[in-house]
Order: sequence, then structure tokens, then C-alpha cells
Amino acid sequence: MSRQDTGSQTGISIETRKKVAEPPLYRVLLHNDDYTSMDFVVDILVMVFRKTQGEATRIMMNVHQNGIGICGVYPYEVAETKIETVHSLAAENGYPLKCTMEKE
Repeated sequence: MSRQDTGSQTGISIETRKKVAEPPLYRVLLHNDDYTSMDFVVDILVMVFRKTQGEATRIMMNVHQNGIGICGVYPYEVAETKIETVHSLAAENGYPLKCTMEKE
């Protein structure tokens, strides 16, 4: 928002700006399990998280080897929607894939 000071005789324009705080970000995490196929996890990473095939494969291997992996970092509402999408797609396909979020 800006305000111009027109009452002064100097003709100088004064602008004030308020800083808007950025929303907190959340890491979306995929958890390894013994039932969800690696191909399905890669497909989820490509479809839901918009990763390239190479990025998706790398993330999937990280999840497989370390038990958990970061899919992306998003504002709360976006992270929540992505998690719900993952859970819905996993359930439709008969997989127990778990996806969570944590504050960055």
C-alpha cells in the first residue's frame, strides 16, 4: 500500500510498504514399505510431485534405501493436498504407501 504526501510544499512522494510474512513451508515425505512397488512410487513422484523420470527414480531409491525421502517442500495447504492425493491413489491401487509432512 502506498500513501502520497500531497500536503507538503516540497512535492516529495512518500511510500510506505509493509512486509508480508512468507507462509511456513513443509517437507512432504514418502515412507518405505514392503508392499508398494518401486514403479508405483516413481509414477506417484512423476504425477503428483511433477518430478522428471530421473528425479523420481533417485527419490524412490532414497526412500527404498533409507526408509524415508523428501518429495518436495510446499506451503501447508499444498502439502496437505499432495498427501491426500498420494493416499487416494495408493488406496485405489491396493498399496499401503504412507506420505507425511513435517515443518521445514
